[in-house]
Amino acid sequence: MTARTVGEVLVDLLEANGVDIVFGIPGVHTVELYRGLAASKIRHITPRHEQGAGFMADGYARVSGKPGVALVITGPGLTNTITAMAQARQDSVPMLVISGVNRRCSLGHGHGLLHELPDQLGMMKSLALYAHTLLNPTDLPAVIERAFSVLLSGRPGPVHIEIPTDVMAAKIDPGPFRAATATRPRADAETLQRAAVLLADARHPVILLGGGAITAEDEIRLLAERIDTPVVTTVNARGMFAGHPLRVPASPSLKAVRRLLAEADRVLAIGTEMGPTDYDINVDGDFPDLRSLIRIDIDAAQLARDSRATLSILSSAKAAAAGISGFLEGHRAASDGAQRAETARKASWAELTDKMRTEIGIIDTIYRTLPTAIIVGDSTQAIYAGNYYCDPPRPRSWFNAATGYGALGYAPPAAVGAALAAPDATIVCLVGDGGFQFSLAEIGAAADAGARVVFLVWNNDGYQEIEAYMLEAGIVPEGVKPSAPDFLAIGAAYGLPAERLADVAGLPEALERAAALNRPSLIEIHQEKTAGATA
Repeated sequence: MTARTVGEVLVDLLEANGVDIVFGIPGVHTVELYRGLAASKIRHITPRHEQGAGFMADGYARVSGKPGVALVITGPGLTNTITAMAQARQDSVPMLVISGVNRRCSLGHGHGLLHELPDQLGMMKSLALYAHTLLNPTDLPAVIERAFSVLLSGRPGPVHIEIPTDVMAAKIDPGPFRAATATRPRADAETLQRAAVLLADARHPVILLGGGAITAEDEIRLLAERIDTPVVTTVNARGMFAGHPLRVPASPSLKAVRRLLAEADRVLAIGTEMGPTDYDINVDGDFPDLRSLIRIDIDAAQLARDSRATLSILSSAKAAAAGISGFLEGHRAASDGAQRAETARKASWAELTDKMRTEIGIIDTIYRTLPTAIIVGDSTQAIYAGNYYCDPPRPRSWFNAATGYGALGYAPPAAVGAALAAPDATIVCLVGDGGFQFSLAEIGAAADAGARVVFLVWNNDGYQEIEAYMLEAGIVPEGVKPSAPDFLAIGAAYGLPAERLADVAGLPEALERAAALNRPSLIEIHQEKTAGATA
């Protein structure tokens, strides 16, 4: 092969690993990485801020199931991306961030070069699953292969590769190279059989599903039906078991779901961190002690953090569920699973406030009106309500940043990434007036990309959730009333059709009009000025 620059070979390696889109803002510290991009099949999307590049990569990854890729400059470009990387780390989203760094001879010397950090690699090692500085140009194929192996094989998260500016232009002959392969852990048959025996012996089992279970729906469904158990889906697993009588699409923070778990004589938790943003949203400490917990996780460190488990199984969700189910062939279960699930669904719904049920009704309206809708949410009241209870029509059709790291401004750029991953779907970005202002300019990126996103702005004139929290704590609210722009005028400035609803009853028609456009648009619901927005 003819020698080519590191930047050109990098593009080839990304293509070989299935990358079709990269999100980034070019700068003098990355231009050499762009040398081969225009001639490739990879599409480049330009956000308005590097944090947007990371969130776009996140949304793309959640919908496509493939790693999202961001390309950013050294220093501020990378530090701007860190928030998105932290969200990906908390929610186990595969993200590859490739950045520049100053020339090799300058590293660690503190000469005050443009965009210099004291120790960029050291900073990233504290956050990324794998971080590497490409000091030797010929190492590029091996480094990329390792990066994708990390992204595909264990618990997903962010990976970072930095390339010095003097390395980018170096010419190399990479020789033949191959795409990375996934090597996921599989539990031994003895461990899986032990789990099957424990489940077969249970009279009232329950399954808990997290985002790590999302690729194993068929295998888990067969297992759940064989042991006839209710299946509780956390936020990142919502849409699994859609329409199934065993589903419980409600938060384990609700008393009704906790009661179901407290009464269970076996709980099988698959691909869930069991963290407080799912299991103790209200920080009341009342999550029950589980009588017998079996945990399946792809991350040994995650299993080691939990001393409650009767049995811990290091395995991918797909392999473990299939293996356990195989040992239960012909098993005759207690046959009350659907009844217990229905009781939990009804009790969970009854537990919600009228305001929350109204907000969830709007979410249901979106799914009924737009059958292909994917709702990408920010930290806003309607999303909080949906995280307590919502019943999406399929997996990967509901996700948001109100769990885990909880970054405001996530939804607008993440919705752009989601739209590019699923161009035939309509993406509804459900965002508050406060959070929208964190990343308002990304509607320009949506317009440039022709992304099919409906920006549905839930306007309550500030940070109403925080204001309510302050009042409940006896604190005089301060800093919770940032003024909002005229969102319709902002939409028009970027060329987006925009409308404000006078009545929530008009939402279906507004959504249909927006979806028919095949480009981004904006709808505003004002909590006080739009009739039907509150109970």
